[in-house]
Amino acid sequence: MLQTTAFPSPPTKILWRQVWGLAALLAAITFSWIAYGFYQPRILARIGFVDLAAWLGIFQGLLGAVVEPIVGWFSDRLLGRFGSRLPQIVVGVTLAGLIFVIVSWLVEVQLAEQLRWIVPVMMTIWVIAMIIFRGPAIALLQGFAPTSQLPQANSILALVLAVTSATSPILGLILKQLGASLTFILGAIALLIGSVLLWASMPRHLATATSPEPTIANLTPNSAIAYSLPFVVGLGSGLEINLLLHILPHHLFAAIARLPVEYSQSGILLIAGLATLPLRSLFGRQKTAFGMGWGLTIIAGCLTLLLLSENGIYLILISAIASIALGLVLTNTIPLALAMVPPHQAGFGTGLYFGGSGLATAIFASGVIALGEIPVIYGAFLSVFALAISLICLKNFINSTV
Repeated sequence: MLQTTAFPSPPTKILWRQVWGLAALLAAITFSWIAYGFYQPRILARIGFVDLAAWLGIFQGLLGAVVEPIVGWFSDRLLGRFGSRLPQIVVGVTLAGLIFVIVSWLVEVQLAEQLRWIVPVMMTIWVIAMIIFRGPAIALLQGFAPTSQLPQANSILALVLAVTSATSPILGLILKQLGASLTFILGAIALLIGSVLLWASMPRHLATATSPEPTIANLTPNSAIAYSLPFVVGLGSGLEINLLLHILPHHLFAAIARLPVEYSQSGILLIAGLATLPLRSLFGRQKTAFGMGWGLTIIAGCLTLLLLSENGIYLILISAIASIALGLVLTNTIPLALAMVPPHQAGFGTGLYFGGSGLATAIFASGVIALGEIPVIYGAFLSVFALAISLICLKNFINSTV
């Protein structure tokens, strides 16, 4: 079975220009999510939907769990038929940018009482628009590097993603000064620039469809189980990452001179991003499952070790170890998602993984609503549970490839 990508044949070396083009789009996506996350609760509170902000986040997480795999599957069909995922990416970017501009206008006008519902609806449609192209864009990585060097190529994406996310507190201060309207316009511009940079980096030819179009209708019980593996691993890793970025910063806040939570989160993400560079050669393409397993195990261990002490130096040490482990997880995320499905279903694989991650975010957000702040004992239990289901799936995947 031949692999269908946007290239006539798999590359023999990493195509760094294309990787950096994809990284530019991911940076724009991350900036857009930061802008959206910063202003969503403020806008909803301004128009009278104070309690809706948190519940809308849960709904959108559940929406991602369903839509991500479907969108990924559709992008594989598009690739099989036309030899490119770029049309879907362009449609998603255009729709997301357009909605950003519309919302920037809506926040400046005085909406009638009966029209307030338009804003949360537009926000939800924006999330769907982002889903339309995020997974398929990431699946492009498969055509940018030999399979044996996917972790090295993905480390650049992980670095850009983590470092951009780490700027969230500083960006928040800037966005507050800019205002919601200008912020959303900048988000639309960022998406446009990111997509143009990716488009400019792509070759000027398309592949001919050589692989059968993927189908979900003819799944056997065994294949259904196989396709559930990336979803469950995404669920487990997403839950652990959410717990890590919630529990550790809150403990550091209490132990170290009231260090703001958002700056602790940025520090963890920054260390994780920088750690991807030395970690990228530690686990090759055939060992991404081991890399993911070790990373998740260390994170769960660190969250459990928080039960032992509240000492500031101890917490800093635990945070450093957990941050490096997070870097290991980020380095192996996309290569693992791509490895867990056939080559012609790369979009479906990334969609399944991010769908599981979306479900994890919804579960985590539900816990925060119910508890306010998740206690360490709950965090330790949930992280061990997430680790257990992830390791079971990773073991099944490793056994199926032997």
